[in-house]
This record gives sequence, structure tokens and C-alpha cells, in this order.
Amino acid sequence: MLTRRTVMKGAAAALVLPTAVRAQTKLPLPGEDGLYHQDWYLESFLELAEDVAGATKSGKRLAIIWSQRGCIYCKRMAEEHFMDAKLTGYIRENFEVLHMNLFGAKEVTDFDGQKLGEKAMAQKYAIRITPTIQFFPESADGLANIDPLKRESLRMTGLLEPQPFLGMFRFVREKGYEKSSFAEWLKANS
Repeated sequence: MLTRRTVMKGAAAALVLPTAVRAQTKLPLPGEDGLYHQDWYLESFLELAEDVAGATKSGKRLAIIWSQRGCIYCKRMAEEHFMDAKLTGYIRENFEVLHMNLFGAKEVTDFDGQKLGEKAMAQKYAIRITPTIQFFPESADGLANIDPLKRESLRMTGLLEPQPFLGMFRFVREKGYEKSSFAEWLKANS
């Protein structure tokens, strides 16, 4: 049962924790735009073909994370998933991650050369919920001539629990999608 006494005891205990311990448990806060940003997100000119080429040159794959202000699952991803050093370490080692705002206005140059605001880009790619993560092939060659909805190697729509979330990044990195479904791959590789 929650009483004033137990709340005060918990507050007093938090005050005596060493500063380093309190700092480790500090949750991320949204930026001025209401989105949860990570210091390891890719800073780019938002020219997708160049971003794919840059990621490939670095031995990585390109992923785009779409989020929006007030998204409870985006907040959970920032506060739980991205607080896990193993998970973020794997992503950082193997992916360049662009972060885009579902309703944003930053100009993005798509693979076909079309320049669009983030919101229009999200509409072009049928991004409707957040978070959505798009994973792209290692080369942009030929993507300009393919329907936008077929340019991705894979898409994660919504937020998975931490282990399958990490599994999805591994599945893409290892090109598991060329051999089996994610569910089959996850079962065999868990």
C-alpha cells in the first residue's frame, strides 16, 4: 500500500544515493521539438542516396527512425531500449541512424532526387505510426526507379520489446530477410 510515509522513505533513500548512481538512472528528456534525440544519431544533409553510400563505406547499414511529439512509444524507446548499452552498442557499431519527425519540415532529398519536407516524405513512404524504423539496402543503385514502398530492405512498424527490437537490427545486419521471416529467424537465433 502506498502511504505518505513510504513515499517519503523512498525520497529520502534517493537523496543518499551517490551522485554517480543517480546520474546513471537519469532519464532522457525530449528536445525543444518534443522528440527524444540521441547523440549518436547521424547528422547529415538528408540526401538519402549519399547517406546510404556513407553508411556502406563505414561498413554499416542506413536506418531511419521516425518519431513524433507526444509519442508514448518513442518515449519508451528512449527511456528503456536506448538506455541499454548492449542494444545501443550494437546499433551504433552496425548502423547509421537518421532521426526524422513525422510532422517535420526539414528538407530531405529522396533516392529519386525529389526534395520533400519530412512530413511529405513520411506520406510518400506511408509512415503512419511512430516509432517506425526503415532499413535500407547497402546500395542506392536502382532505388530511384523503384516504388518508394519497395525501396526498403525491411520496416519495423511500432515498438518491439527490447530483445526482439535488437533482434530486428541483427536480422537486417545479417540479411536474415533473404532466407526466412523475422519470426523464424528470431526463433532460430535467440
